[in-house]
Amino acid sequence: MTSLPRLVSVAALGTVAAFALAACSEPAASDSEQTGSSTGDAQTITVYTSEPQAKIDEIAAVFTDETGIGVEIFRAGTGDLTARIEAERTTGEIGADVLLAADAPTFEGYKSEGLLQQYTPTESNALNPDVVDPEGYYVGTRIIPTVIAYNTTAIETPPTSWKELTDPGYLGRITLPNPNVSGAAAFNTAVWLDTSELGEQWLAGLAANEPVVAESNGPVGQAVAAGTQPVGIVVDYLVRELAAKGSPIAVSYPTDGVPYITQPAGIFTDSDRTEAAQKFVDFLVSRKGQEIAVSQQYLPVRDDVGTPAGAPALSELTLLTPDLQTITDTQDEAVRKFDDLVG
Repeated sequence: MTSLPRLVSVAALGTVAAFALAACSEPAASDSEQTGSSTGDAQTITVYTSEPQAKIDEIAAVFTDETGIGVEIFRAGTGDLTARIEAERTTGEIGADVLLAADAPTFEGYKSEGLLQQYTPTESNALNPDVVDPEGYYVGTRIIPTVIAYNTTAIETPPTSWKELTDPGYLGRITLPNPNVSGAAAFNTAVWLDTSELGEQWLAGLAANEPVVAESNGPVGQAVAAGTQPVGIVVDYLVRELAAKGSPIAVSYPTDGVPYITQPAGIFTDSDRTEAAQKFVDFLVSRKGQEIAVSQQYLPVRDDVGTPAGAPALSELTLLTPDLQTITDTQDEAVRKFDDLVG
């Protein structure tokens, strides 16, 4: 198990710096471990997360400013987080109070293993019911669709469906994230294989076009923005961020269905700071927390905070919402299938 690196105090940065981080929310080029924290007060929770560092730093700073509760952050890709959690649980206890990570199947697994406490946020009635675990073990905190991104200087007529990506004209021109690292990519792979109009035949056709597998969503967006790979499969908020910075990149929401994750949050059973952890989960889905999510280019999980500029309403999209238990049961095999076909 990797030891938790020294935590850096966000409080020392000052309140102004917390808001300045909102403009710097692009993920790092890799999912290597990063840490940060808000104040070193006696009441401090630890959060394990796959959220981009600048985004989670802003959330933690505002939460601490409003509640006085400190937040220590360990940030890594979902695959690295699950490996860390497994190592900790086999040698002692999990070193975090809250998990905020990409995919619901991970939380379903932890729920079945007794690793999560039951807790339903205080404003759960204001949330999209699809993001709330009916049994009360976790809650989604933002809607993150996966889309087709394209470089506007390299692609004149962008693809409008997943099926188009199997066209031989896209040979060597596509990049996508590694599902062994990215929880969102693993979830999407299972959803694609479970969708009758796509399935293994579509994945084999995509593999035949020899896509470049990047470590995570961040490098995918950067490759498309730079034009080194003119088409990418990537989460939509990255496209909006890069376009806002002047990059020649745009988004196409596939007409044959848009998979999405909800970045759930849950509280570990091992936590001895349950009340503070509950307040953090409450904050994530509160109106204030969701306003921050929108400012960070995410689609919210409640309908009273607006949406990012240029983002569609969920009602405008053909969302793929599969049976969650099926995806939970098949996700590992789906990733193995991806490795066999795509390499």
